[in-house]
Amino acid sequence: MNLGLGFDPLIPLPWLAAAVAVALVLTALLLLGRSRGALLRGLALLLAVLALANPSLTREEREPLSTVVAVVVDKSASQDFGDRTAMTEAARAELKERLARLPGAEVRWIEAGSGAGDVDGTRLFTALNAGLADVPPERVAGAIFLTDGRVHDIPATAAALGFKAPVHAIISGHAGERDRRVALTSTPRFGIVGQSQTVGYKVVDEGAPAQAQVPVTVRRDGEVVAQATVTAGQPAEVQIPITHAGSNIVEIEAAGLEGELTPVNNRAALSIDGVRDKLRVLLVSGEPHVGERTWRNLLKSDANVDLVHFTILRPPEKQDGTPINELSLIAFPTRELFQQKIKDFDLIIFDRYAQQGVLPMIYFDNIVRYVREGGAVLVAAGTDYISDGSIYQTPLESILPAEPTGHMTEEPYRAHLTDAGRRHPVTRDLPGSDQNPPRWSPFFRVVDTVNAKGTSVLDGPGNRPVLLLNQVEQGRVALLLSDHFWLWARGYEGGGPYIDLLRRLSHWLMKEPELEEERLTLVARGPDLVIERQTMGDSVAPVTVTTPTGQIRTMTLQPDGPGIFRASFPADGLGLWRATDGKLSALVNVGPLNPKEFAEVTSTAETLSPIAAATHGGVWRMADMTGGVPRVVAVRSGDRYAGEDWMGLAMRDVSVVRGLGLFPLFAGLSGLLILMAGIAAAWAREGR
Repeated sequence: MNLGLGFDPLIPLPWLAAAVAVALVLTALLLLGRSRGALLRGLALLLAVLALANPSLTREEREPLSTVVAVVVDKSASQDFGDRTAMTEAARAELKERLARLPGAEVRWIEAGSGAGDVDGTRLFTALNAGLADVPPERVAGAIFLTDGRVHDIPATAAALGFKAPVHAIISGHAGERDRRVALTSTPRFGIVGQSQTVGYKVVDEGAPAQAQVPVTVRRDGEVVAQATVTAGQPAEVQIPITHAGSNIVEIEAAGLEGELTPVNNRAALSIDGVRDKLRVLLVSGEPHVGERTWRNLLKSDANVDLVHFTILRPPEKQDGTPINELSLIAFPTRELFQQKIKDFDLIIFDRYAQQGVLPMIYFDNIVRYVREGGAVLVAAGTDYISDGSIYQTPLESILPAEPTGHMTEEPYRAHLTDAGRRHPVTRDLPGSDQNPPRWSPFFRVVDTVNAKGTSVLDGPGNRPVLLLNQVEQGRVALLLSDHFWLWARGYEGGGPYIDLLRRLSHWLMKEPELEEERLTLVARGPDLVIERQTMGDSVAPVTVTTPTGQIRTMTLQPDGPGIFRASFPADGLGLWRATDGKLSALVNVGPLNPKEFAEVTSTAETLSPIAAATHGGVWRMADMTGGVPRVVAVRSGDRYAGEDWMGLAMRDVSVVRGLGLFPLFAGLSGLLILMAGIAAAWAREGR
């Protein structure tokens, strides 16, 4: 219980000050005039002024509050290296016992850095602020950190802590640890497909001799693209070819260092988004027909397609007497297109084209070579394919997937997906294919063929192939054996999914990764990773998953639709995950490509030393402490909170008011008696 004196003036303070001044002046005049009872008269005046000040006695009932000590335990991934976890747990147990003997202390244990979403590194001070959010700053006695020293949110100044108390750190790990890491110095975000990008990097050795020669392997999407030997500590560069649109994941991996803490940071990764610089398509149409504009409109509607379209309106041998100077037709630049610039095209389409002497046979040889070296050809056939001028009667015979019989079947039919078509990414889940017959308009003829090669994904009457797909060495060929796809585009009897089909077909020919028949993908969806295997087979092999820390898991995939097998599991670690089934591989990154947590993993006392010194705290390394953790000392006064073998905590005398009593001295009868006593004493002295 505390007693005190308080004032609540009955008049404004300026008036009260004036009353005090008048009372003092009158008292001084009485004293100077040596009048009888001057002191008692002055006392009576002062009592009257004091009554105006309305003094009162206050009584407070206070309850003492405990002093809060925060202990932050680092549970980040870097604590798993070596014996750091064991050292931290031993220090934690000993510190818990010592703090329990500290009178008036409330200990708050805060664990930080254990979540998979800690993408910005180890954030111990953020956790400290959250743990003390409900504690007034004057109650904080100090903060103790149990960590390896790799903390990424250390305040720049002591004032930013929000409290005035010492910060101590007990460091796990050992001095002189060795580790090798790869640091990226130049990381392009985008690259043009078909071109290369320059990536800069540096191999950094900590605790090891400098200028070591280090073998380095560079991979793109799991495939080795370069190998080199670099000098540790010196910058290096590598050229990365961008082979496809979308994410190209590049890994730069350095050979291990003897005795290093962990190999997990010997590899750095980055993602370069491949961007196509306009797909160049050459469309060669035969004689004009009603479906010709279907191809042109489809290709022109895509802003990423640079279309070159020629229609053979007048063969060179045609002689009808028209003067040359009156012709407005553009000559077909055959030599420029099929010899000089043929490799500039991503796709060549022959739409109902019959050989009319426009293209010499040597140019067809060029097309065959173009396909075998990675090019793509699509033949949209009709009656031209069974004519005397069929392009099958050219060197293209060696790459076309079916031989015409010379006949056509002419009857209404609805093309349907084959068993392979239900699995193939070009036709799988094609809108309208889930019904029997399919929910799209009929065709009325199909070219009869024999000796079909490749994969038939659409069949017609009598299981005759309507759409054949084939891979020829490094290139691809597609053969459409009906010229009635334009009926889908015109909406005849409801039309059909011609945009979906023809666009998928074009992209398959140009080797877009998502349309590969055999494909393994690993993607992050929310808190899980999903493995997806795309195949034309009936079953798939188990998939081996490698975590960012090098652990191996085996996953069995389950069917999830025609040609699709999937499995999912929790993404419980940051970094680059790998999946392989022995033939195909896939990569995905969870969180940042190069987490701060693994950038520098050697134990250090240097990072926390400045903030500890600014708060008069201390930093100790567990491995150097022979007697366990430092002694805990309660410090009531002074500004020294650390010694060689002890740590101090600023103990606080803090309390909270639970009750308050108030007794006015000049209120009621008591005030009247005091004033009358003063006046009576002055009258009695004056009357002697």
